[in-house]
Amino acid sequence: MADPKRARIQDVAEQAGVSMMTVSRVLNQDKKVSDKTREKVMAVVEQLNYRPNVSARRLASTKSFFLGLLYDNPSDSYISQFLLAALKKCRALGYHLVVDEAHSDIDKTIESVKQLIDVTQVDGMILLPPMCDNEQVLDVLTKAQVPFVRITPDTKLNRSPYICMDDYQAAFDVTEHLINQGHSKIAHIIGDTKQGVSRLRYQGYLDALRSNKIITPPEYIEQGSFTYQSGMEAAIKLLSLDDKPTAIFAANDDMAAAVISIAQKQGINIPSELSVVGFDDTQLATIVWPNISTVKQPINEMAELAITLLASGQYNDLSNVKSLDLRHILDFELIERESSSTNKNN
Repeated sequence: MADPKRARIQDVAEQAGVSMMTVSRVLNQDKKVSDKTREKVMAVVEQLNYRPNVSARRLASTKSFFLGLLYDNPSDSYISQFLLAALKKCRALGYHLVVDEAHSDIDKTIESVKQLIDVTQVDGMILLPPMCDNEQVLDVLTKAQVPFVRITPDTKLNRSPYICMDDYQAAFDVTEHLINQGHSKIAHIIGDTKQGVSRLRYQGYLDALRSNKIITPPEYIEQGSFTYQSGMEAAIKLLSLDDKPTAIFAANDDMAAAVISIAQKQGINIPSELSVVGFDDTQLATIVWPNISTVKQPINEMAELAITLLASGQYNDLSNVKSLDLRHILDFELIERESSSTNKNN
């Protein structure tokens, strides 16, 4: 009788009504397996919480069944959500995820990446912003022939598969939503200057204002860095203005949460006196009160797709891959919660 604490491949095969070879092919992302069979096997894998023996699989395959992830992102909320989704997808596909944080010294980061490749023989790497645009890191991976998927890159889009959303349009839409609620005094806290998405979100904000013929004073624009602390510092400046904004669009939820904190300390009611919107829809958006209106970035879906693309091996050889086939654009959604409302006094 199988150990109830650890299912075996035989248990999966028996319950799914297939051979152990078929289960193995499904777990190894064999494209010859039909979608119907794949779905049936994966349903049993999840049901039994089956975890393949990685060591045995490595002996029987040229794969290591390790995937790497490199990040240097100041937003803990974003990183936590991405990592949890990536780990869950790795477990479902029988992979292990090796996570490494970039150093402030790029030479140390490069050395760390090289060691990760040498020690684990990773089958692929995920690069989060801003590492996704670091050419030195890209060169190291290319030279080592390690496939990589980049998340929301800003440059060299023909160099690897990448996953993104339309940050510009999302920022345009959320700003226009505030305008449609009656706001014209809309401030913006820009994100980390090292990340291309910050520029796209800022540009979307500006263009929405211009298209509605709203002139924004320069003091309504503050530079942040995607951290809670930078959001607090920006909020203090914005809320100390004689002509205060009636709405603040922060480029991520961490900074939006900081704005709410500062406003409440100053006795400013949200949302009747100040509307606040963020970006990402991380867990933080529903922890603080009032809950944050925000743009839902498909973070979980991005993580899952990145793991799936690397596990499939479909981008191991890019020689015949067209540029458009490298792009994977996912949808966004505007989530309206208690931190924003119609402004009747603007």
